[in-house]
Amino acid sequence: MIDTDIRIVSLIPSATEIAAVLGLQNAIVGRSHECDYPPEITHLPVCTQARFNGHVPSNTIHNDISKILQSALSIHRIKVDVLEKLQPTHILTQDQCDVCAVSLPEVEQAITQLTHTSPQIISLQPSTLRDVWSDIERLAHIFGIDSVKILENLEARVKICNRRIQGLSITEMPTVACIEWTDPLMTAANWIPELVHLAGGQTLFSAVGKPSVRVNWETLVASNPDVIIFMPSGFDLQRTQEEAKPLTLHPEWEKLHAVKAGRVFVTDGNAYFNRPGPRLVDSVEILAEILHPEIFEYGYQGVGWETLKT
Repeated sequence: MIDTDIRIVSLIPSATEIAAVLGLQNAIVGRSHECDYPPEITHLPVCTQARFNGHVPSNTIHNDISKILQSALSIHRIKVDVLEKLQPTHILTQDQCDVCAVSLPEVEQAITQLTHTSPQIISLQPSTLRDVWSDIERLAHIFGIDSVKILENLEARVKICNRRIQGLSITEMPTVACIEWTDPLMTAANWIPELVHLAGGQTLFSAVGKPSVRVNWETLVASNPDVIIFMPSGFDLQRTQEEAKPLTLHPEWEKLHAVKAGRVFVTDGNAYFNRPGPRLVDSVEILAEILHPEIFEYGYQGVGWETLKT
């Protein structure tokens, strides 16, 4: 039985999704401006605000964020007045990425300004799939919830997917460039290489549990990946299609193996790959569909991924 006195404010989308899958959805009283899943939480009060414009081109976003960080500010602002009104008992946040959400020091500073409540801060710091499972276990323990069946179901879906590609030889596992940002060009890391491997691919450039890697255009061309997958942080399918187009203007673009084979894809990185929560399992299944369509058909095409339009 969930304590009805619990009042959770989640300041990061992945934590919101974890809380929801644990059955704590009705205990969430506030969210970040980026929390949009499950849809039932979108009516809740918004407790954060970005200090940059997310609707401008990738390079402008990158430059604006760099300037903000250089000035020793967080790129997100906490609305302390909203927190005060909500009187949370718990605040979910993260201490992994200064760009992804409000920083832990910013949350700690905001708490000191509250006069009517002293909430417990729960900070997540995942960098691998195992870390995500541990975060689910940790939140479940804090709120007195049994997470065994939830985790068993998530892990079973991953195992089923991975088991179906076990018979593939190394030559049947395509090399994959996962693009996390287009300008400057960056490849996805942390849990992404792990997801690619589980889905039957070989990740280029990045290592499991390590930060994203910045690469130049010449390096991408030299690696000549079998598959290119765009998964920019914070962008849906339509926005990702737009952000990927400038790369197709490079003279060497048409010479790439992935392009000639028609294996360049865009994904909804905002909903899936960049949120270390339950939907990373969906992300594995999306990758499996993309990399091995002869084996997998989960039904994510058009929702989670589609071919790059040129």
